[in-house]
Amino acid sequence: MTKSWQTKLIHPDATIPAGYRSLVPAVHRGSTTVFPSASAATDQWDQHAVGYTYGLYGTPTALELAARICELEGGVRTLLCPGGQSAIALIELALLGAGDHLLVPASVYYPNRKLATTLLARFGVRTTFYDPLLGAGIAGLIEETTRLVWCESPGSITMEVQDLPAIVAAAHARGVPVALDNTWSAGVLFDAFAHGVDITMQALTKYVGGHSDILLGSVTVRDPALYARLGDARQVLGLSVSPDDCSLALRGLQTLAVRLSAIERSALVIAQWLAERPEIETVLHPAFASCPGHVYWARDFSGSAGLFSIVFAPGPSRAQVHAFVDALTLFHVGYSWAGVNSLAIAYELGSGRGRPPYDHRIVRLSIGLESTSDLIADLDQALGALGR
Repeated sequence: MTKSWQTKLIHPDATIPAGYRSLVPAVHRGSTTVFPSASAATDQWDQHAVGYTYGLYGTPTALELAARICELEGGVRTLLCPGGQSAIALIELALLGAGDHLLVPASVYYPNRKLATTLLARFGVRTTFYDPLLGAGIAGLIEETTRLVWCESPGSITMEVQDLPAIVAAAHARGVPVALDNTWSAGVLFDAFAHGVDITMQALTKYVGGHSDILLGSVTVRDPALYARLGDARQVLGLSVSPDDCSLALRGLQTLAVRLSAIERSALVIAQWLAERPEIETVLHPAFASCPGHVYWARDFSGSAGLFSIVFAPGPSRAQVHAFVDALTLFHVGYSWAGVNSLAIAYELGSGRGRPPYDHRIVRLSIGLESTSDLIADLDQALGALGR
C-alpha cells in the first residue's frame, strides 16, 4: 500500500535498532491499548490476568511500580491510586455499603475522618471513632454490621502507636478485615502482613516519592478476593495514575533506604534535643517513651521515620506558637511531609474528636535532609520567639 505523507505521520514504516536496554524503566504513556483482533478486545481491568486492555488500568510503568511496592510489602497484588486519600476512599467505598458499620481511630488523618462523616454517612455507612490505644478492647465495639476496622499507626499528628496484633485478633475473631494506613513506615518499617493486617495503603506521595513533586497512593492486599473487590471498584471510580508520576516514584524507591536512614538519625537527634528544652512539655515521637503506644513501636517496628510532634509547656499563646513556626528559616510551613525539605505546621487540638486536648500547643515537624546541626540551630533561634 502506498501511503501519502499525511498518513505516514500516523502510520510510519520507519524502524530503529532493537535490543535497547536501560537501568531505568521506560515511561509508557497512553490511553488506547491496541488489540491484535476484534475478538481479543476486552474491557477487563485485571491486566495481570488478561493482558493490557486500557490505559486507565495502568501502563507497564504503573504496573512496574505496583509490582515493586507489592514485593516490598509482601502482598499478593498492589493497586495504584492518584493519591493517598484516593487510596483510602477506594478501600472504604469498595468494602462498605448502606447499613454497614466502620471503626476508625479517633487520631485518624483528618480527610479520612471527613470521608466517614460526610460521603460515607450520606451513603448510609455508620462510623464509630475509637481510642487508638484500645487494643484488644476493640472487640467490645465490633457489631454485627461492622465490615471494616481501620487503623493508622502512628496516628496523624498525635502519633499514637496501635497494638495491631491485638486489634487484628479481635477483628478476625468476628470475620472483620483490618486495613492499615502504613504511610509513616513507608511500608517497610512495619511489616503489616506479618502482623495479620488484611489491607495496607500508603501515600506514595511521601517517602517513596521523597521529593514533594508527585501525588500517588497504593493499596496492597494478600487475599485475591479482596484484590478483585478493590479492582472492580477502582475501575468504575476511574482512579487512573500518571505514568510520569509512577516513573518518579520508581526513581524514589532506589534511594528510599538511604533517605530513610539519614532522616531517622537526624530526627532522633533533633527530637532528643527538643525533649531537653524547658519550653517543651512532651515529644510525640514513636521511638520515645513519652509517645503513647511506644511499647508497641519497640515491639513491632524495625525503625523510625522523620515525622513527629512537639507539645509546648503551658504558657505560650496561639500567636506565640505561630510566631515560633514563622521564625523558622529552614523549616517551611506546609502540609504533607517526607520530602527532602523540613516542614513545620501548627495545629489546634481541643478536647473533641477523641484526641488529647493539646489546644494550640502542638506543632508537627517533618525532618528532611538538611544538616542536623543547622536544623537544631534554626529551632533554637525560633524558640526565642515564644517569649517575644
